[in-house]
Amino acid sequence: MQYRTLGRTGVQVSTLALGAMNFGAIGDTSQDEAAAIVDAALDAGINLIDTADWYSQGQSEEMLGKAIAGRRDDIVLATKANMPMGDERNHQGSSRRWLVTALDDSLRRLGVDHVDLYQIHRWDPATSDEETLSALTDLQRAGKIRYFGSSTFPAYRIVQAQWAARENKTSRYVTEQPPYSILQRGIEAHVLPAIQEYGMGVLAWSPLASGWLSGAIRAGREIATSRSGKLPQRYDLSVPANRAKLAAVEQLATVADQAGLTMIQLALGFVTAHPGVTGAIIGPRTVDHLHAQLAAADTVLTADVLDAIDTIVAPGIDLAPHEKHDTPPALLDPALRRR
Repeated sequence: MQYRTLGRTGVQVSTLALGAMNFGAIGDTSQDEAAAIVDAALDAGINLIDTADWYSQGQSEEMLGKAIAGRRDDIVLATKANMPMGDERNHQGSSRRWLVTALDDSLRRLGVDHVDLYQIHRWDPATSDEETLSALTDLQRAGKIRYFGSSTFPAYRIVQAQWAARENKTSRYVTEQPPYSILQRGIEAHVLPAIQEYGMGVLAWSPLASGWLSGAIRAGREIATSRSGKLPQRYDLSVPANRAKLAAVEQLATVADQAGLTMIQLALGFVTAHPGVTGAIIGPRTVDHLHAQLAAADTVLTADVLDAIDTIVAPGIDLAPHEKHDTPPALLDPALRRR
């Protein structure tokens, strides 16, 4: 396992981080399976585990808390807040009112007195940066969180938040958690340069592109992954973007074969090769999935392999731009761009 410093925090974290999104209802992963995954990950040298309150409405945190009981100090523990927790309109977002409550709920579910990294799951356009940053700073001073970060923020919001922290003399976001894979490289254009400018750590999610780069999806095979059953439109080959993904996967498989790598090693090695990336978050549903992904822990792609990837999916390009999670609201809601 390789280790890198998380931004400028001085904290050393593994280049593969364990994501717990599949613990519980989302991934149909049981408590025993979750515990076995955590055990195997820690044995392999992974020391950062990431979850969120929203994952299975708190179930992921509860299961993770049981799995790490008795060894909290060996883990860099990260969770997130901001997504809806139930139907109550104020049980979401990035207001001080909600974040204070959400963090206490997360700590209770995890069975800990603090988390190392508390992340805002998505940018909340209804809440000012000053409101959110001051609340997070107070939670940090109270000892309930060590650091805080953002997740899936557009580049301009990353920059704005850094300026807001400076102007209001609060602590700042020290990490960003963006989606990043060979098939979705859009963050290379603006997000990663902004992050590098401010010395933030980067924990990339979906490095296997929701299973497209796992080796399980190939031309001529039925697409029958767990994710495809829940989000069929993301794998429907009548959609042009999905056909483009499959065409790229076939070319990437040739590159991987010629390099003596699995598709998973190629995909994870690509993400961790970027100098702005601290680590890639893997989200296995089973121990077997975890071991297949751990095989990429020490993968270092050569320059010719990286060049070959660039010819298949050009730098800064998203093959499925409609699947982006950081699109500015005005591009989604016509009322925000009409007079």
